[in-house]
Amino acid sequence: MGAPLQLLDTGAHGRLRSISLNRQSTPEQEDFRRIQLIEVTIDSLAEVGYVGSTLAQIASRADVSPGLVAHYFDDKDGLLEAAFRTLSRRLFEQMDVRMRLAHTPRGRIQAIIDTNLGPQEFTQRTGSAWLAFWGQVPHVEGLKRVQNAYQRRMVSNLRYALVRLVPAAEARSLASTIAAMIDGVWLRAALSNWAEADSESARDLLSAFVDARLKECQPHVVDSASRSVRTPDAFQTINPATGEVLATIKVSTASDIDAAVEAAGKAQREWAARTGTERGRILRRAAEILRSRNAQLAQLETRDTGKPIQETSVVDVASGADCLEYFAGVAPTLAGEHLDLGPAAFGYTRREPIGVVAGIGAWNYPLQIACWKSAPALACGNAIIFKPSDMTPLTAIKLQEVLLEAGLPQGLFQVVQGFGETGRLLSRHPGIHKVSVTGSVGTGKAVMADCASTLKHITLELGGKSPLIVCEDARLDNAVSGALLANFYSAGEVCSNGTRVFVHRSVKAAFLEKLKARVSAMKIGNPLDPETQVGSLISENHMDKVLGYIARGRAEGAQIVVGGHRVIAGELANGFFVAPTVFDACHDDMAIARDEIFGPVMTVLPFDDEDEVIARANATEYGLSAGVFTNDLTRGHRMIARLQAGTCWLNHYNITPIEMPFGGVKMSGLGRENGRAAIEHYTQLKSVYVAMRDVESPY
Repeated sequence: MGAPLQLLDTGAHGRLRSISLNRQSTPEQEDFRRIQLIEVTIDSLAEVGYVGSTLAQIASRADVSPGLVAHYFDDKDGLLEAAFRTLSRRLFEQMDVRMRLAHTPRGRIQAIIDTNLGPQEFTQRTGSAWLAFWGQVPHVEGLKRVQNAYQRRMVSNLRYALVRLVPAAEARSLASTIAAMIDGVWLRAALSNWAEADSESARDLLSAFVDARLKECQPHVVDSASRSVRTPDAFQTINPATGEVLATIKVSTASDIDAAVEAAGKAQREWAARTGTERGRILRRAAEILRSRNAQLAQLETRDTGKPIQETSVVDVASGADCLEYFAGVAPTLAGEHLDLGPAAFGYTRREPIGVVAGIGAWNYPLQIACWKSAPALACGNAIIFKPSDMTPLTAIKLQEVLLEAGLPQGLFQVVQGFGETGRLLSRHPGIHKVSVTGSVGTGKAVMADCASTLKHITLELGGKSPLIVCEDARLDNAVSGALLANFYSAGEVCSNGTRVFVHRSVKAAFLEKLKARVSAMKIGNPLDPETQVGSLISENHMDKVLGYIARGRAEGAQIVVGGHRVIAGELANGFFVAPTVFDACHDDMAIARDEIFGPVMTVLPFDDEDEVIARANATEYGLSAGVFTNDLTRGHRMIARLQAGTCWLNHYNITPIEMPFGGVKMSGLGRENGRAAIEHYTQLKSVYVAMRDVESPY
């Protein structure tokens, strides 16, 4: 061991205390030394300025040799660049915290203003250090790089919020103006030794300027969920990974809906008269076309949703094609039953189409959901009018093109576009006989209330907060794989996700160790990169919701094992990326363990025995899905039987073959999609009594 060194640490109120470190030290000690030298440098800049802050002067303050300072930072410029980066990083960490707590675009702009012009930035120590750096930026390349990164990030954060409040071109200009004013107001105050402005007056000045500029732009309406510019007649859909505008979509009016229902009714009568074999032939052809265009459709789905291409290219399009093919095979088999009523009569049932069906889709699996609703509807002889989510409107249009190309009659499958009001026009329309909805519980309740006025048939596939139970005898590697599929596929935006992961206390530590290693290795990146495993969330508002739950989990005492932050590195800066997050030290009444977050957030909860975990798993208003991992199949089947969920997995999770019905119980929905069970929800039975003898009447 070498001789100990004396290094001074900055304590409270700027006092210095001596600490002893060895020359041969751990990486943590090395980092500690660097941090302490940076703090001494900031003190030096505040007191003697840039010129006076030499390596020798800083080494003297730290009570170490100049050679040791040079060992860590090479030269004065390297040391000062490190100090500048530290100040910048702290500022943006504070900004990130404020922005996560802001729930509106205007609130996020204010968070940026309040951070950059906060009281901490107007103190003598911090302000003098910033001023010293800024004075040298034109002369030192390293400082210039730090300042450029700092300014780009501020402008980028401002632009993200502004683009939802003003047109994109104006957002770019206004973001640069606000950033320049923030820097200018602060610089003026610093040069006057804080005499001309304080933190509060500086923030008030910027806030008034922003409000005045936004007021000038009131004619523009910007959607809070998708960040796209909207009018009553049209809206834009954007790529959530880049902010790129993909298309401008016309909103369907009430007269458009009336025309669509009329055309659907005419087409449906002709379609219902065809044989099941004829209907199946067209659906099978559509499945083949979908598969032949898998690459193009997967890329479009990725750009519209932010999901990785490695998912959309093997699941989204393929599962839609599988659904069309499956119901193409079912169509010729549709039949009622013969009922023997004795020698006097017999009965039979006819399975007939319902008529015109409305499908309302969600944004997480746009093409798949459109197929899941249209394939059984069409196979059973119905017409369908489909409204995709206004955040992901594009692939439904492509499905309509594919079905027409396959030979589907005009008017039988139509796409209408719009917002909640468009959905209400469908659910309230007297010419529509059934509504199938995939969405939130709130949406399902609203649609169900609308359908009640005309007693429409209804299928609801809604949300969940599903349990995944890992027993002590489970194969842990498989259980970890199941937990990953149950939480992080499609960035966690899956209704059936098993986000409450109950792990037996005896194996919880080993489970978490394996889980952390695999989550840490997941690649977050450009969704169009085939290597990317985690893409972006659907919108900025949704990202804020997810980050808000992560912050709330921390506040309630849960501990982050991995993740827990927005990802903005490199090309991801313009998108809505959140690192896959695992919480430990959770309990059942935490918000993160009760509410559907619909993002990449997993809660791990310990349990001790079977009865306990079943009771806790069922203690929710939801009942969409559940999973059990155990090597004891008798126990596995016993536990599955006791779980209150419509779709369950034993030793797997989130696999949804078309052959199996999918749906929930309790608040998670009504009815089933896929499998032969779906036929029950797209047909109605007619009972026919056939007399074989003369009619006897007492009258």
